[in-house]
Amino acid sequence: PQPVEAWEGTRECTDFGPSPMQAAPAPFMFWSEEFLIPKAPIGEDCLYLNVWTRAEKEADQLPVLVYIYGGGFRSGGSGCAIYDGSAMAGKGVVFVSLNYRVGAFGFLAHPELTAESGYGSSGNYAILDMVAALEWVQRNIERFGGDPGNVTIAGQSAGSFAVNFLTASPLAKGLFHRAIAQSGASFVSSPLRPEMTLEDAEQLGVAFGESLGAVSLAELRALPADSILRARGGMSAPFVDGHVLPGSVMEAYQQGHQNDVPVIAGWNKDDRLMGRAQPADRFREQVQSRFGDLAEECLAVYPAGTDEEAARSQFNMSRDESFGIQGYMWAKVQTAAAKSPVFLYNFHRELPAHTPETQFGAFHTGEVVYAYDNLHTLDRPWEAVDQEIAGLMSSYWVNFARSGDPNGPGLPQWKAYNPEHEQAMILDTLSTLQTLPALDQLQFWEKYYTAEE
Repeated sequence: PQPVEAWEGTRECTDFGPSPMQAAPAPFMFWSEEFLIPKAPIGEDCLYLNVWTRAEKEADQLPVLVYIYGGGFRSGGSGCAIYDGSAMAGKGVVFVSLNYRVGAFGFLAHPELTAESGYGSSGNYAILDMVAALEWVQRNIERFGGDPGNVTIAGQSAGSFAVNFLTASPLAKGLFHRAIAQSGASFVSSPLRPEMTLEDAEQLGVAFGESLGAVSLAELRALPADSILRARGGMSAPFVDGHVLPGSVMEAYQQGHQNDVPVIAGWNKDDRLMGRAQPADRFREQVQSRFGDLAEECLAVYPAGTDEEAARSQFNMSRDESFGIQGYMWAKVQTAAAKSPVFLYNFHRELPAHTPETQFGAFHTGEVVYAYDNLHTLDRPWEAVDQEIAGLMSSYWVNFARSGDPNGPGLPQWKAYNPEHEQAMILDTLSTLQTLPALDQLQFWEKYYTAEE
């Protein structure tokens, strides 16, 4: 990423910039009526950010919240209606959303790219895009009435993983002061985010080029962007490259090298990524094959007495291994190091739907419109309690951006995570601090991954 070229006069900035190169937009998971990006424009000239503010003068010095979208690091863009910043700006923060490159355009590593980089690495360009945007905020946000000394980064799904990677990257030091992670982190290597070295990523890049008949970097650069997109290969997620990420997230925290900031972290009750479930007998076989000596412990917390019970267990396993254990480990690791507090949450509100076929519970990404008070952007049969949850959740987010503490007048008390009590804020029709749901399951995954190490 490079700084924008200067222009003369006043530039009209009234439309979203192009979304990054990716496949044509399609309904996202359980969002039957929504897309991750507008249908157009989509292009390589995509590194734009957006600012909402109610400030009247620079001296207002309002807290800043920078939002990073999700999409599996393969799709997404900031022009999506559910990421609108108007409501949050109305509550007193300067809201910023940013674009970053996705797929091969955001992560492709290659030995020739490493050789020319000047820092002995390649790939992870998407994270560099985020760092560049945060540097822009530091240079410019005062002009919008924002306080560059009070910046919160927030993201959901891949955006939440990105928030976690930014807390572990030395390149982001001092660029933000709090972090909100909605369904995603990278403290343990799971099937969703396996570990990858620079050499591994470079070899993927070489193989990607060869699949396109491009042996050299020059030949790759001569190809049109659509050819790169259609090939669907190369690196497409963050990895330990020795520069953006010198080591794993866990190593950064254990060694005290992370950006030490207060954190809100959590996930949703139905935060699963899988579709159809296996029958009970097949599921038990898979558990035995994968977990060996721990198979019985696994089945004790994910029972499979019937096909229906096995299906629920598989959905819960998908949630807990993909998202739950990451947020849980973040709370445990950061608390053990006696660093800044972590406020854990679980989002349990089952989103209203027009038909039973579109009722997917508290599904992945479902909390976003509540957190940023954007229920109006979706056509759903919202009830009064949904407006109450959106008001509560967005108030927590704004308070946290302001002070590093989500609590405020009239809000249910939300205590920081304490391993002696294992509590989280349950966001639902009745929002209260409770013992962390699925605690036995999370402790199983903690034992499993600790045994692997």
